[in-house]
Amino acid sequence: MKKNKEKEKNTNPYHKEYGVFSNSIHALKSMLSYSHRFIPVIIISVVCAPIMQYLWSFISKFVIDMITTGQSVTALALLMGGFTVIQITATMLNLYGNSFFHIYIGARFRQMGLKNRKIMSVDYGYLEDKDFMDCYQKAGNACNSNNEGIEGMMRGIVRLLTLIPIIVVGIAILGTMNIFIVIAILICSVLQFVVTNKTNAYCKKKVWDPLAPWWRRHNYLSYTTSDFEAAKDIRMFGIADWLTEKFKVLNKERYAAQKKNSKIWAVSAVINAVLWAGVQAAVYAWLLYSVVTGSMTIGNFTLYLASSMTFFDYTNQLLTAVSDLLARSREYDDFRSFMDADCGDKDDSGIDVPQCDSYEFTFRNVSFKYPKAEKYALKNVNITLNAGERLAVVGLNGAGKSTFIKLLLRLYEVTEGEILLNGVNIKRYNKHSYYKIFSPAFQEVELFAFPLYMNVSMSSADKSDKEKARQCVIDSGLENKLSELEKGMDTEILKIVYDDGVDLSGGEKQKLALARALYKNAPVVVLDEPTAALDALAESKLYGDFDKLIGNKTAVYISHRLSSTQFCDKVAMFKDGGIVEYGTHSELMDKGGEYADMFNVQAQYYIDNNESEVAVNA
Repeated sequence: MKKNKEKEKNTNPYHKEYGVFSNSIHALKSMLSYSHRFIPVIIISVVCAPIMQYLWSFISKFVIDMITTGQSVTALALLMGGFTVIQITATMLNLYGNSFFHIYIGARFRQMGLKNRKIMSVDYGYLEDKDFMDCYQKAGNACNSNNEGIEGMMRGIVRLLTLIPIIVVGIAILGTMNIFIVIAILICSVLQFVVTNKTNAYCKKKVWDPLAPWWRRHNYLSYTTSDFEAAKDIRMFGIADWLTEKFKVLNKERYAAQKKNSKIWAVSAVINAVLWAGVQAAVYAWLLYSVVTGSMTIGNFTLYLASSMTFFDYTNQLLTAVSDLLARSREYDDFRSFMDADCGDKDDSGIDVPQCDSYEFTFRNVSFKYPKAEKYALKNVNITLNAGERLAVVGLNGAGKSTFIKLLLRLYEVTEGEILLNGVNIKRYNKHSYYKIFSPAFQEVELFAFPLYMNVSMSSADKSDKEKARQCVIDSGLENKLSELEKGMDTEILKIVYDDGVDLSGGEKQKLALARALYKNAPVVVLDEPTAALDALAESKLYGDFDKLIGNKTAVYISHRLSSTQFCDKVAMFKDGGIVEYGTHSELMDKGGEYADMFNVQAQYYIDNNESEVAVNA
């Protein structure tokens, strides 16, 4: 058993077990850091709970005793009035405490915000790690419910603190009757607790934890079937039935897990019911025996009967609350495991990149292998990008161009070798400071449900220069599109939030990416095939216009088409993860190697198109 647990820990590097005490302290701190209004909620609950549960048991006893002993109506009325005042006061205080229960949701939302902030700041490579993404999925599950995970843990702590005084008062009352009855009730409750806790732990480990990949697949299919971009392919290729079948397979997996879970809990419920019936029968038998033998008054019989049932009920509730708290603690483990995982987001070390007139990058024997991959994506790359230089990175798909850029941008760290910035290893620099020196434009352009100007500035409204964003949109070739928009730069992008939002075509998105690069105005510009959705001639013109706009900045142009190579200072030809040719366009053409062959093949396209345009114009 111990070996199996050790094996599980070794195969799940992103899971830790903190223990219920540690998680409770962490949850309490999280609650109080969100709002100090939790303090009166807890105090009121602890004080009022035993009063509200046992008060009427005492009323019944005293009323019966007063009637049987011939007390006056006045004394009886005073007794009832006093108890009524106590009951109303306790009820009002309890209602006041309950009115703050919405702050549990606020505290959970705050933790969700921290989780979302972390996933956006972890090192890029972790987003391709299956184990890490499973960890993220389970952390998300711990944030998605009022009664489970984070909020369930918070509510469970307060519930536990509320139940403890009820049990203490119950022991004090029943201890005057027969301490062995109290012990019997406690033993039965503990046995029920053990059964429930074992069931909870087993179901989480054997039923729910293995479903983490299921949630990822289900979420992906749910998103894909409703995604506007995927809708065209689903309809034109008629894959709705195929996707539906995928859902059916997933649902069978979930149904099987739910069925297994129900069977396990059914057995647990039978065991607990038998235990409950046994202890209830024992209490009734003892009380009836005491009354019949004359050792107990009718008033005490009603007090002890009501109190024993309350005590047994709340002892079960207490131990069930402990069991639930342990279950919530295991879910809280998932959340804390994710939050405590050191995935680069905690590393704020390193020096800031100094402001310089020029930035020079040197790759020295750089090799890179993606996590868990057997083959190197890049091998022994040596190249220098001089300040103010235009470098064209070319090659067929899969040659290693984008990997080269990810390393330059430090989205990944090199596996072997080093990258130097002005002679200093880039690992010595603070990552966020390093990111600031780049203006990137990627092939896959993500649109955000913000106004157009914020999609260009990539900043909040108060930090955005709308006029500057407008000029960047025009300079990137979107002037005609802008003139079509009634609200201009205030136009909402996408229809996710606003019904009058607009979407952009593939080419328009890529021009928007260029506008973002212009707006950021960083000293180094990186274009990773951002114009792939444009035709070759449009790409060539746009690259030429963009190159004029960036002035003396250092620039890297990546493409499997050769639109940018002639105005670049150097060309690096990538193939199979390495640089096979390097030099100026003229030098590589004179060499007559692979670059020249690729250029000549593509040049014929430009020649044919130009001849067609001449013929049309004639």
